[in-house]
Amino acid sequence: MNKDYDVIIVGTGAGGGTLLHKLAKENPNLKILILERGSFLPREKENWNSISVFQNDRYHTKEKWYDKNENPIHPGTGYWVGGNTKVYGAALFRLRENDFNEVKHQDGVSPVWPLKYSDFEPYYDEAEKLYNVHGLQGIDASEPRIKKYHYPPVQHETRIQEVHDKLKDKGLNPFYIPLGVKLNEENELESQCIKCNTCDGFPCLIHAKADSDINCVRPSLKKDNITLITEAKVTKLHTTTSGDTINKVEFTKDGEIQFAEAKIVVVSCGAINSAVLLLNSANEKHPNGLANSSDLVGRNFMKHNNGAILGLSDKPNPTSFQKTLAVNDFYWGDKDYKYPMGHVQLLGKVDKDMLGADAPSFAPGFVLEQMATHSIDWWLTNEDLPDLENRVFTKNGKIHLVYKDNNQKSFQKLMDKWTKILKSIDCANYIVPHSLYFKKKIPLQAVGHQCGTMRFGEDPKESVLDVNCKAHDLTNLYVVDGSFFPSSGAVNPSLTIIANALRVAKHISQHFNS
Repeated sequence: MNKDYDVIIVGTGAGGGTLLHKLAKENPNLKILILERGSFLPREKENWNSISVFQNDRYHTKEKWYDKNENPIHPGTGYWVGGNTKVYGAALFRLRENDFNEVKHQDGVSPVWPLKYSDFEPYYDEAEKLYNVHGLQGIDASEPRIKKYHYPPVQHETRIQEVHDKLKDKGLNPFYIPLGVKLNEENELESQCIKCNTCDGFPCLIHAKADSDINCVRPSLKKDNITLITEAKVTKLHTTTSGDTINKVEFTKDGEIQFAEAKIVVVSCGAINSAVLLLNSANEKHPNGLANSSDLVGRNFMKHNNGAILGLSDKPNPTSFQKTLAVNDFYWGDKDYKYPMGHVQLLGKVDKDMLGADAPSFAPGFVLEQMATHSIDWWLTNEDLPDLENRVFTKNGKIHLVYKDNNQKSFQKLMDKWTKILKSIDCANYIVPHSLYFKKKIPLQAVGHQCGTMRFGEDPKESVLDVNCKAHDLTNLYVVDGSFFPSSGAVNPSLTIIANALRVAKHISQHFNS
């Protein structure tokens, strides 16, 4: 390519797509090139088909990664315009205020961030408006917010309202999950969202989920100075002979190697693939990979300790849109356990084919049907801690994830605590462990919450990126996905990635306006 751009953005997920939208809005004359290794996710009947989505992994990559023992991993990630926001559950939580401070856990310490909650607060508010986040302030005591939500909460259906009321009677504080959906419950004619049971983990056939593609990328492409090239895999970043500036972005398109140039390059491939790209871009000036003088690129990989509980009872659960309720009463522990335990929320309603994805092959279909129609389905998240030895690297051209679980005692405390509570409110006559039946029992391959591989900070020896997410070692390289997290907290990272992309976009805009 012989065109020069002001900005090249690599990746269109929560970080890259949001940054594009903000830059295009703030600087309408900037020439921006977006390189996306995937295509637009097709609108097809399979979008809402549980067998296609959960059993056949239709929207996940077919590539293999490898664990520390060289065993193959089939990663739960997809390459599309919009990245993994195309299939996320659209639960968009803010990190808690104390998540930005040093926190002592049973298994170690979660480090302090170089910025505080107050630095992110205005961008959280902007992100919630941009991504149509519905919620209600003042119920979740752990939530630090100043302004009201821009959109009202998604109401519980009858069975979930019963659960809410029983949890309240137990002295707990259930609250509405902040959800990014295009919903108007007061006027169905103006609502894109129909509150179906194919939202959490599915692509949205009717584009009613607030994702990076629909909310950010497509609106930006209406401008003539924005160029998107799909199915363009960036393979290497080249530097000047001095080694301090990116001067070419190399990518493959239709089997051909091409190059593009820009004043600023922004990488947003996801914490794993962004680290891989920088490591694969090693050169004479950067023998260990770009931006890696600290030897931290790819290290401190985090993905959360996640699990679920399938609560079964004699009472049917006819709920369609189930993912509306969450509980943070044990986020920082309780009177019986002084360490943080984590976060609890409802999953989207499972069906027999979703259960069948991980059920034993001999499990009869009618059994799975009865389980699905009588279950209430919960997702639990516990913070995993940064560990230098939990890392991403490449070997013989293959991606490797070396990961050892940590903070497991606190995670098990949360699982046990919630199981006991479900039994106490008659939500489950018996509990079936998630690993036996439901696909997302978070083995290593489930990397939807990936973060931490290029932490930001003020000291170049202790971080890869500065506080504006520019690489310490290079003048014009930024990273805006989950790579920058020093710690993971215990809520979904998407909203923090989005808010940070808005923050970094403002910084880059000021660069061009100065």
